[in-house]
Amino acid sequence: MSTSRTSMHGEWSGRFAFILAATGSAVGLGNIWKFPYITGENGGGAFVLVYLICIACIGIPIMMAEVMLGRRGRQSPINTMRDLAEEVGASKHWKYLGWAGVIAGLLILSYYSVIAGWALAYVFRTASGVFTNVTGDGASSLFSRFVADPEKLLAWHTIFMVMTMAVVARGVKGGLEKAVRFLMPTLFVILIILLGYAMNLGEFSRGVVFLFNPDFSKISASGVLTAMGHAFFTLSLGMGAIMVYGSYLPKNVSIAKTSIIIALMDTLVALVAGLIIFPIVFANGLEPGSGPGLIFQTLPIAFGHMPGGTFFGTLFFILLVFAAWTSSISLIEPAVAWLVENRGHTRIYAAVIMGVVTWLLGLLTILSFNLWSDFKPLSSISAFENSTIFDLLDYLTANIMLPIGGLLIAVFAGWVMKRETTMQELSINDVMHKGYRAWQILVRYVAPAAVVIVFLKVTGIFDIATIFEAIFG
Repeated sequence: MSTSRTSMHGEWSGRFAFILAATGSAVGLGNIWKFPYITGENGGGAFVLVYLICIACIGIPIMMAEVMLGRRGRQSPINTMRDLAEEVGASKHWKYLGWAGVIAGLLILSYYSVIAGWALAYVFRTASGVFTNVTGDGASSLFSRFVADPEKLLAWHTIFMVMTMAVVARGVKGGLEKAVRFLMPTLFVILIILLGYAMNLGEFSRGVVFLFNPDFSKISASGVLTAMGHAFFTLSLGMGAIMVYGSYLPKNVSIAKTSIIIALMDTLVALVAGLIIFPIVFANGLEPGSGPGLIFQTLPIAFGHMPGGTFFGTLFFILLVFAAWTSSISLIEPAVAWLVENRGHTRIYAAVIMGVVTWLLGLLTILSFNLWSDFKPLSSISAFENSTIFDLLDYLTANIMLPIGGLLIAVFAGWVMKRETTMQELSINDVMHKGYRAWQILVRYVAPAAVVIVFLKVTGIFDIATIFEAIFG
């Protein structure tokens, strides 16, 4: 029955196109903005090693499961989960897993677009020489004045959303595939150029040691959980993006091989970003664990004081924009696909509708940094007393919706779907095949347990890090 399904949206031209698209979805601000600073905050090498283990044991199995669901259903996440649940006689409520992914993607894009707008603005700021010889206080002041101006943030947010809609409106092959075929190779070329630049700064070896020489005295139980959570989130799991991209995957492409390649490429980008950023940080006597401000407040200081800093700084922020762009088109695609399937809209009309909805939601994030910065909707709850609307959106999606989505994907693929179906989609004929058994154990037991642990930790239901410390010292 299900093997005859075809996607009304078309298919990727082949495995390479899917790898580029899914890698583009996974590679984003999390790799280039977040990974370096959380690595810096958690001591470097030991954190990286734990992160790599988590990618292998949690990220890849769940990615395989999500791609498998998408290709089996051949529709938007909502319709895919509805039909796959019906196929196995499971509860019709599984369709809400699809809804949760679509909504999470739109909420994430609403603030992701604002942050990507910052990167877009910094391309022009850096190119104009604004950061030449800038001081620490100067860089901080420039950033503070920038985010305090709602009109500027609105303008850059609008430009980035138009860029996103323009790609999605053109369809799978004419828009998504054509975009990633240009953006991803360009992104990798920029990475290589910046890596070569970092290698000649004199502190490259120090950056390598920091990233790859594990000192386990510097990693805490909380750091382990942070690595586990980031390994899960960096692959774009649980938000419908990988599922809808999987629905465009040709039948003859190996899900296991492509998932492993995507995870390796995503991880490679994160590591290379670290090899670029940390030598620059060390060469300028800056602090590697300076938190979220590392990209927009700390690095401009470095670029402003080094030979060729204006050119390479501009190149760095172009890299950041490209990474954000490839992720943003995957975040809005599930909602656009659903509108086309269920409402009969053209892709252009659907892209405009969802783009405008997301753009309007982004106003909440913009205002959170300026006019509404003192508005704390849940201030009566101690855990959220200082949280703006942006903070709450970030917390809701990253800490609640995505972990639950990933957990339920693992449960559905590992426990609800028939074994014959999963074996067929994974192109495995022998139930005792070592690869299939390993995937089944990871997706049924290891990944769900790990996601639950991360969920309990980040939501603060109880301090599991303290329990880990008590058990393992």
